Amino acid sequence: MDKSKNDEIRSAVRENYGKVAASGSAGCGCSPSSCCGTSVEVRATDISLGLGYSSEDVAAVPEGANMGLGCGNPQAIASLQPGETVLDLGSGGGFDCFLAVRAVRDNGHVIGVDMTPEMITTSRRNAEKAGFGNVDFRLGELENLPVADGIVDVIISNCVINLSPEKQRLFSEAFRVLKPGGRLAVSDVVATAEMPDSVKKDMTMYTGCVSGASSIPELESMLRQAGFKNIRIRPKDESKTFISDWAPGSKIEDYIVSATIEAVKPQALQIKD
Repeated sequence: MDKSKNDEIRSAVRENYGKVAASGSAGCGCSPSSCCGTSVEVRATDISLGLGYSSEDVAAVPEGANMGLGCGNPQAIASLQPGETVLDLGSGGGFDCFLAVRAVRDNGHVIGVDMTPEMITTSRRNAEKAGFGNVDFRLGELENLPVADGIVDVIISNCVINLSPEKQRLFSEAFRVLKPGGRLAVSDVVATAEMPDSVKKDMTMYTGCVSGASSIPELESMLRQAGFKNIRIRPKDESKTFISDWAPGSKIEDYIVSATIEAVKPQALQIKD
């Protein structure tokens, strides 16, 4: 994919999610059919509960942080511990970041990175409103993370990696910022079949978390090339139920499925005398 096409995709994604943040809509990005109608908070809550979050999770975050975006619950596989530094790729309104803050507690730190200015404004406002002092939201591209080398214990993300036009570069950046022994624990969509050209070329389908999905072998190859080990990608066939609602009548559930993606950055080699 050439640079101009990559820039076109980034611009479309930034514009789409900027509109979500500015409008306060629920479930728009990865669920483009559900942007209107029901109350935002009710709709977002219903979506999040369907993705595996608990009622306690939903109630614990500041109002406006949960936008109902995503395709799973990375918190369920991240096993976050007190004192850890967590990085959320594509942090949106801050929903997963605020849940991570609860897990890492006062001696931990959470960094959220998003390339959409409106999302960063929203998440910073939410953090200030709730009095969170150990969460930091930064504007930046996931392929050029504004994060120092080797400072992160855990990387989480929820249905955002598929939106990147340069996934190999993204995984290399993720590897760079992780500490030795650090882990990647994300929810995303994976391609299960070859998509029709009409889907591949539809920018709405790309920004809606469909046509940018990679296959499991492709993801495994990119993760290995970046340096990751202990790679585990587990598709969740039951996710087809909610994926079918993203674009009713399009049968996109025949081509993508939600999955958990886990990998580990190896410990530094011990040099013996």
